[in-house]
Amino acid sequence: MLQQAGLTFAAALVASLLLTPLARRLALRTGTVAPVVKRSVHTEPKPFLGGLAMYLAFALAMILAGGLRDPQIVGILVCGGLLVLLGIRDDRSPMRPRTKFLGQVAVAALMVYVPYWQLQVNAIYSPLGDRWVSFGPLAGPLTILWIVSFINVMNFIDGLDGLAAGISTIAALTLLVVSLQQGMPSAILLSAALAGSAVGFLRYNFNPAKIFMGDAGSMFLGFTLAAISVDGVMKSALAVSVLVPVLALAVPIFDTAFAIIRRVAAGLPIGQADKDHLHHRLLRLGLSHRKTVLVMWAVSAALGLSAVALTEVNFAEAMVIVAVVLTIVVVAARRLGLLEVTETRHSIRAADSGEDRT
Repeated sequence: MLQQAGLTFAAALVASLLLTPLARRLALRTGTVAPVVKRSVHTEPKPFLGGLAMYLAFALAMILAGGLRDPQIVGILVCGGLLVLLGIRDDRSPMRPRTKFLGQVAVAALMVYVPYWQLQVNAIYSPLGDRWVSFGPLAGPLTILWIVSFINVMNFIDGLDGLAAGISTIAALTLLVVSLQQGMPSAILLSAALAGSAVGFLRYNFNPAKIFMGDAGSMFLGFTLAAISVDGVMKSALAVSVLVPVLALAVPIFDTAFAIIRRVAAGLPIGQADKDHLHHRLLRLGLSHRKTVLVMWAVSAALGLSAVALTEVNFAEAMVIVAVVLTIVVVAARRLGLLEVTETRHSIRAADSGEDRT
C-alpha cells in the first residue's frame, strides 16, 4: 500500500506542477484576479484559480489510482468539484457570506445523504467501557457540521502566500501516516493525492506567490481533509480518533476559535473581517512574510507529530499529551493577544470590508 501511496502522491504532484501555470494563464485571461484591499498582505493583484489546478490534479491522481471503483471517493470528487465551482463564483464576484455558507451546507449534505456515497460518522469508539457509541439520527447532521467546520477553518487561515497550502500538506501527511498505521486503503490514497496536489501548487504559491488558491482552493482543501478524516481515522478503533484530525489542523482550528471568541466578546458579527488572526499578529511582531509562514508550518508539523504520537500511546498518556498541547496553545494565545477584545474592535475599524485571498 505504501508503494501505491507513493505513486498516487507523485501523480498528483506532477499534475499540479503542470496544471497550475495553465490555471494562472486562464485566470489572467478571464480577469479572475485578487484585488488589493486594506486587509490584504499582497500589494498587487494576483490571479486566482490555483484551487482549480489542485482539484484537477487530485482528481486525476485518484482516477489513475482506481478511485472510481469506490462510491465514496466518487462522491468526494463530485462534491469537491462543486465546492471548487462555488469558490470560483465567489472569487470572481464575492457572494454574501450567508449564501456561500448555505452552498457549503448543501454540498456537505449531498456527501452525507446521497445513496452509495453517504459519508457519515455513524459511531465513534469510546475507551471508557471499550465500546462503540452510536450517534443514531444525529450522525448525518454531525457529519455535515464537521465538514462545514473544516471548510471554513481552512478558508479563514488562507491569509499569506503558501500558508493554507502548507498547513494542508502537513495535515494530509499526518492523516496519511495514521491511515497507513491503521490500514485504511481509501484514506491512504486520498491523503497521498491531496498532499501531492498541494505540494505542486506550493511551487507557485510560496512567497512571492505567482497565483492564489482563492476560496475555490481553501474550501476544496478543507472539505477533502474533513472527508478523509470521516472516511478513515474517525472510523478506526482508536481511543483518540477524533483528536487526530483536530490536532492535524490545530493551527487553523484554534485561530478560528479565538477569532470567534474575540468577536462574540466584542459584540461583533462572527463573520466580520479583522486583522487579528495569528499571521497578522506575527507580522506585527516584526516577522517577515516568509518567516511567519515557516513558523506556522513548524507549529503545524509539531502538532501533526503529536497527532501521530497519540495513536501509539494508551488513553491516559494521550490525555497528558492533549493537556500539554492545550496549555501551550492557551499561554501562547494570551501572550500574542489573540483573545484581546479592544484590539479586535480597532482592527475591524481599520479593515476593509473585502477579504484576504491567497
